Amino acid sequence: MTDYGQELTFGAFVTPAARPPLRAVELAVHAEDAGLDLVTFQDHPYQPSFHDTWTLLSFVAARTRRIRLSGNVLNLPLRPPAVLARAAASLDRLSGGRLELGLGAGGFWDAIEAMGGRRLTPGQSIQAVEEAIAIIRGVWAVDEPGGVRVDGEFHHAQGAKRGPAPAHPIGIWIGAYKPRLLRLAGRLGDGWLPSLSYLPDGPESLAELNKYIDEGAEAAGRAPAEITRFLNIAGQFTPNGGRLLVGPPEQWAEELADLALSYGTSGFILATDDPDTMSRFAQEVAPRVRELVAVERAG
Repeated sequence: MTDYGQELTFGAFVTPAARPPLRAVELAVHAEDAGLDLVTFQDHPYQPSFHDTWTLLSFVAARTRRIRLSGNVLNLPLRPPAVLARAAASLDRLSGGRLELGLGAGGFWDAIEAMGGRRLTPGQSIQAVEEAIAIIRGVWAVDEPGGVRVDGEFHHAQGAKRGPAPAHPIGIWIGAYKPRLLRLAGRLGDGWLPSLSYLPDGPESLAELNKYIDEGAEAAGRAPAEITRFLNIAGQFTPNGGRLLVGPPEQWAEELADLALSYGTSGFILATDDPDTMSRFAQEVAPRVRELVAVERAG
């Protein structure tokens, strides 16, 4: 069992659908009103049925007061890191320190290339993430002398001016499944943001994948508990139990508490565009998970 002892977070993974125009915004507002901690949106700039995610995040920030915001995850091949860093810092300041930065290496390369991005191999895309993080953190490091200089193969900064500083230490959460990128998340990231549906062996995969993150963290002299483990989930509320996250709220709570205590998952982000499901998750599941985990941690 691996419990990193982190505070639990509950969020929503909302589809950034462009029609009707305000639907995703209304769902984000509902997530806040329901009591969730976080609202996130996938980022596929080549998808014409979706809003641009950065524009949507900015609009949602202006319509909400408390809830934290993140891309889930932002498409780095189509978002230049120096510009993204300044945009993130600006939105964090404007929102009162509510932005987090979920980053992805890319994957739909035909669509990325059609939008003007560069097609990368898996190895190249991981190197590009590392270079991008160096630039992003450099732009935020306003107390460092001189400009930002990163002479990467895929991303460059030749004396870029630093600033503005974010309102709070923005977390960089990395979407990753393969060992090399997982180790990078442990070495350079603040969080790991996978989806349960993409794990090869379901929840049991988390134990093996966590090891790579821990290896990366320890090699960099960091404690593995410094990296928050999130998980995108999906499910259905039903009167009777069936399978994982298909059943009544108490079943959901027990299953999520087990994931927290057994695999160190501390952030659960529910993919749903249904307000009632979102409310039940926030009001019936989240408090019970916190209670179960607190009792177990107290011994």
